[in-house]
Amino acid sequence: MEEFKDLDELIKETLTKEEAKFYDELDEQNMWQMMFGIFKGKNSWVTILIAIVQLLWFGVFVYCAIQFFNATETNDLIRWGVFGSLSIMASSMLKFYTWMQMDKKALLREIKRLELQVSSLSGKLSK
Repeated sequence: MEEFKDLDELIKETLTKEEAKFYDELDEQNMWQMMFGIFKGKNSWVTILIAIVQLLWFGVFVYCAIQFFNATETNDLIRWGVFGSLSIMASSMLKFYTWMQMDKKALLREIKRLELQVSSLSGKLSK
């Protein structure tokens, strides 16, 4: 970890103040920043819509689970069990989508850091 801090300091020394500020913004994020970061950007409306639909599917699962435990006949148990299983699978698939978006944003942030480092080093070599 010490090596990364030293490397970051070396990189910051070669950057202008504006570039250093941008570089600091690209630093690693914690889980909360990553979770709420997917609701920002050009396609934030899609992520918001998917989050709402995911919550609805989870609500359907809870309803099916309640009906399943209140059912007395075998056919009702099968029906509510199947609907509950399908709704929790749909909810999980939408959750996977949001996790992939979080991962994509983290990768893009790292790529931008690398681009900035390469740009900084190429500017230093040309001098």
